[in-house]
Amino acid sequence: MSLIDIHFHGTNKIDIKEIESYEEILCLAKDYGSMGIDAFLIAVYPSEISFMRKTLLNIKKAMEFQTEGAKILGAYLEGPFLNPEKSGALNPDYFLQPDIEVFYRLIDGIEDIVKIMTVAPELPNILKIVEKCFEAGIVVSMGHSDATYKEAEDGYKAGARLITHLFNAMRGIHHREPGIAGFGLINQDIYVELIADGRHIRDELLKWVFQIKSKERIILVSDMVKQRNRIEKIQGGSMGLSDIIKRVEKLNIDKYKLKLAGEINPKRLLNINFL
Repeated sequence: MSLIDIHFHGTNKIDIKEIESYEEILCLAKDYGSMGIDAFLIAVYPSEISFMRKTLLNIKKAMEFQTEGAKILGAYLEGPFLNPEKSGALNPDYFLQPDIEVFYRLIDGIEDIVKIMTVAPELPNILKIVEKCFEAGIVVSMGHSDATYKEAEDGYKAGARLITHLFNAMRGIHHREPGIAGFGLINQDIYVELIADGRHIRDELLKWVFQIKSKERIILVSDMVKQRNRIEKIQGGSMGLSDIIKRVEKLNIDKYKLKLAGEINPKRLLNINFL
């Protein structure tokens, strides 16, 4: 099976937040390719807009010059229009209130490489940005969010098609208010990311999601980051997608479902057919 990781920040050798040049991004792609990955999106952290743009421009240049390693499919903007109450391991100091001018300033001239953008659908005026992303062909994901079920549904109606690392950094499920996590399970048309490293989701819950959710809407991701010592909050993933697939195979989940989650569904979400 070809493996496509749509949510990846870096390996233990180098993380995207440390990168200063496109050559380093090419090294990152080579490193991840050596771990059995065929293609991936590079997830960019919320930061100063100028720094995010610099990173995006480096990704764009790396894509132009790449000849080896896991194929860089583009960038995944994890923010900056997120809810600080659900920051997870991200720095909420860089979260911004939705502003269409800031959005245009962030992606100006590099719209073609931005493939996914995570937003919190409960924020004021965010639906305008969701609609603009939808028009530009950027997949909108909902995450780092305290959204109610209705707010998540409104985001979906505006054009959001994915939920970022389901259950993590979001409102949990309550029997009277299913929230954004509940929406991701109940709505069978929206895609959901799952970090199946054994730390972010309990295995029993992971297997249950594979039982009740449309097999064509589950995407396994690594959310891999360079691991830091002495951090109180749970970090991003500590293993690549190849190791995650091997791990999940031991849970006796149908192998075709895993092929869908690791290869076919990411292709369908990103509308790619060349791998």
